[in-house]
Amino acid sequence: MEHDNLERWLVSYADFITLLFAFFVVMYAVSSVNEGKYRVLSDTLTDAFNSTPKSREPIQVGEEALEGKNSVIEMPNAHPGEPEQPVDPLAKVANDFQDTMLPFIQDEMVRVKREDYWVELELNTNFMFASGSADLEDEALPVLKRVADVLNKYPNHVRVEGFTDNVPINTYVFPSNWELSAARAASVVHLFMTQGVKPERMSAVGFGEYRPVADNTTPEGRNRNRRVLVVVLADTDARRLIDMERNRATR
Repeated sequence: MEHDNLERWLVSYADFITLLFAFFVVMYAVSSVNEGKYRVLSDTLTDAFNSTPKSREPIQVGEEALEGKNSVIEMPNAHPGEPEQPVDPLAKVANDFQDTMLPFIQDEMVRVKREDYWVELELNTNFMFASGSADLEDEALPVLKRVADVLNKYPNHVRVEGFTDNVPINTYVFPSNWELSAARAASVVHLFMTQGVKPERMSAVGFGEYRPVADNTTPEGRNRNRRVLVVVLADTDARRLIDMERNRATR
């Protein structure tokens, strides 16, 4: 007699387990695809709502439009009827200086001034140079290195300006305050270069005693006039505007 196989259920059970395994594999694959699509959609929406819109065509604003000007850019109006909001890249530079130099600002060693076409960082030379010298003091190095750290973040041109009081100087190295102020500005530029600021971005200018901001008849006024300015320019044309502003201020 033919033997009756009582274990045929194992075949059906194996088929069931195989189908069950395939079902969960398919479900896992489908869920992974949906999760990926969800993440792509989520990231896209996040970027769309959080990113700053960029203007395709910058528009100059202000009394005088400068060729190559990039300090103020009009953004496209996303909502018709609402006023367009300007974006000011120089404001970020000024805020960065304010945050980075805050301890020195509080000690009145540094002043930050925001103008329309440039940002000014005024450094009192009392802690930077000895009297009649253009060699940087050790006390000035950590201050200037912080300034260089900020400058390295931005591509703007930088003009370093040296100023003195009206006390005359006549030495072999510095026959007048012209040479002293220019040498001090050059010392600052050289230090910035050693800290990674590209030299082609920088220039050094000496104004001597002829651009005072205070009265030279008092010790306080002479102290204020002995200064170095680190000027971050919106563009190369801003140099002309700086000189015009300086001339008006000294008349």
